[in-house]
Amino acid sequence: MAILSAQRIGLSGLQPAYSAAASGGDQAPVGQGLVLHVRNGGASSVTVTVATPGTVGGLAVADAEQSVPAAGAAFIPLAATFRDPMTGRAAITYSGVTTVTVAVLQV
Repeated sequence: MAILSAQRIGLSGLQPAYSAAASGGDQAPVGQGLVLHVRNGGASSVTVTVATPGTVGGLAVADAEQSVPAAGAAFIPLAATFRDPMTGRAAITYSGVTTVTVAVLQV
């Protein structure tokens, strides 16, 4: 599991650096203005899952899932809702990682 760092988008813009999605998943910071940008260079869609560690009334909250189409991209907000109390970060997994790259952006 790789730990991703946020890249701040300044007034002059940003040329983000992307990392290969880790087969064991990634961890990312959470909070206002943070998004995960996922690029899928493959020929089939990939599902990105962000674990939701909280409960409401003793019931587990469903994890957030986003489908990223073949040769497509998606932005996933990294809200504080996804903060793991043990790590302070979001736990992210992918249904496939071949040709999938990711970057955490802060706006």
